[in-house]
Amino acid sequence: MSPALVLAALLSHASPARAQSRGFALDRFDPSERGSSWFVLDSLDLRGHGRPAIGVVGSWGYKPLVVYDRGGGGSRSALVEHQVVVHPGASVVFWERVRGAFDLPIAAYQTGDDVVRNGVLTRAPRPSLGDLRLAADVRVLGQHGEALTLSLGTALYLPTGSRDEYTSDANVRLAPRAQVAGDVSIFAYAGRLGFNYRALTSTYDTDPLGSELTIAASAGIRPIENLLIGPEIFGSTVANAAFERRTTPLDWLFGAHFTHGELRAGAGIGSGLTRGWGTPVFRTVVSLEYVPSADHDTDGDGVMDSEDACPTQPGVRTTNPRTNGCPPPPPPPPSDRDGDAILDRDDACIDVPGVANPDPMKHGCPSDRDGDGVSDSGDACPDVPGVKSDDPKKNGCPPDKDGDGIYDQDDACPDVPGVRSDDPRTNGCPPDRDGDGILDPVDACPDAPGPASSDPKRNGCPEARIEDGQIKILQQVKFKTNSAEILADSDVTLSAVKTIIEEHPEIARVRIEGHTDNVGNPKYNKQLSEKRAASVKAWLVSKGIDKKRLDAKGFGLERPIDTNATDEGRTENRRVELHIEMAPDATRAGAGTESPPAKPK
Repeated sequence: MSPALVLAALLSHASPARAQSRGFALDRFDPSERGSSWFVLDSLDLRGHGRPAIGVVGSWGYKPLVVYDRGGGGSRSALVEHQVVVHPGASVVFWERVRGAFDLPIAAYQTGDDVVRNGVLTRAPRPSLGDLRLAADVRVLGQHGEALTLSLGTALYLPTGSRDEYTSDANVRLAPRAQVAGDVSIFAYAGRLGFNYRALTSTYDTDPLGSELTIAASAGIRPIENLLIGPEIFGSTVANAAFERRTTPLDWLFGAHFTHGELRAGAGIGSGLTRGWGTPVFRTVVSLEYVPSADHDTDGDGVMDSEDACPTQPGVRTTNPRTNGCPPPPPPPPSDRDGDAILDRDDACIDVPGVANPDPMKHGCPSDRDGDGVSDSGDACPDVPGVKSDDPKKNGCPPDKDGDGIYDQDDACPDVPGVRSDDPRTNGCPPDRDGDGILDPVDACPDAPGPASSDPKRNGCPEARIEDGQIKILQQVKFKTNSAEILADSDVTLSAVKTIIEEHPEIARVRIEGHTDNVGNPKYNKQLSEKRAASVKAWLVSKGIDKKRLDAKGFGLERPIDTNATDEGRTENRRVELHIEMAPDATRAGAGTESPPAKPK
């Protein structure tokens, strides 16, 4: 030990006025709450209810506190040369909006040089517990993964550390804060603005200590979905000595976080940008966290809560979002509609009272139901009056000259084989229901007239038609690559959609859905599908369709209709769908859930 240090030590024992100078909470690395994708900033993933995140963050700072050894010739000494701090912590999210958290810093390793400052011996700090941090934040705007999420919160630091070991102010600290975060395609950012109330009115080496204004910012990219890379800058300045050299510590970090399943690991390096108290010459950080997925399967039926219409009742998967994950309905009670004491499930004639018969095809049927004089046991058409015949296949059946299974009395074309129809004018005639000159067996749209095509999937189909509660389109709407701009090739298709909407006032609303394949970033795909759906809506509005009749929504890759393993399947999945919502009056009039056919052109 130098003579100056010996002298200072003797003086410190000789007079109370020469006691060792006390320290303060030195470490400027204050990690984010567990569950964040940044080291200092917060990605504000406040999804779920009762969703925890648990982990530990460690940092090593080199020379975070260098002072002048004025009692030893004015040389610079590292009072704290190496500082290793471990931060175990946890957080829990409630109600998709509120998060509570704690962080307990432990200065596991601290070394440095004992120095004499102003004639007072100051020894290097030793390992010590730090101040326990309790925090709460509330999401007030946006959702995780959107372009902007805003939260308000505060952190409370309890004086569980030691001021002599530079791990505490020995006072309660309070730090209200406003935080933002967001994702735009592969880019991510975060920011924080806050105030750190410190009940210190003393100085350190003539520099004031006290309450601080705090600021932090980060920006990065996600080259793949589970990896975030980017820099972070964080710092503060003492309110009553703003932006002075020693009272304005400012640090930077460059780090990466990788998520695999429910584990997230991170690593980063950085240093101080100023020589404020606590800024190191060099810093490294590492982290390891358990971060469960925001989606759960509460009832354990294999359908995640986000898709489960009955998240607390085990059920079965269905294609109907209103019943997906719900228990199947109970079977109806046994029925006997005709009251012949033979249950409908066993009754071959459920609407006509009959008698028991060992033949299941005749059980519950009358002996001659059609009253044509041919007993049911030999009647090939027991429910239709006919004539006797030596041919057992025709005995008791009406005449059918063309053999198409439609009796002559009902056959509008008795000499030409045809098909059955509810229209007596076409019943028994060759099928061409829509009258477009293309026979039904080869007509891809037999109920909507359209032109002939060499493509069997489009033969006889119009540019647009109403079918199964949708406006089906012959050609998919085409956009520029990676863009929501509609190509001119799609004007004909969209004009046909416009005509259908105009000609069917009973259509209350049309939901325009954008879908993509699974190529690329899912978040980007969903955003692109939303923009494309909005472009179609804008096109229709520009052509005179009332925007109140149109909705636009993007689903990205969430609802494929074909496999994404082939080019053909991916092409099918890249689509725009137009779903119809009928007006209430149309439903009461008997429209039900089926849409009326489009008017033929």
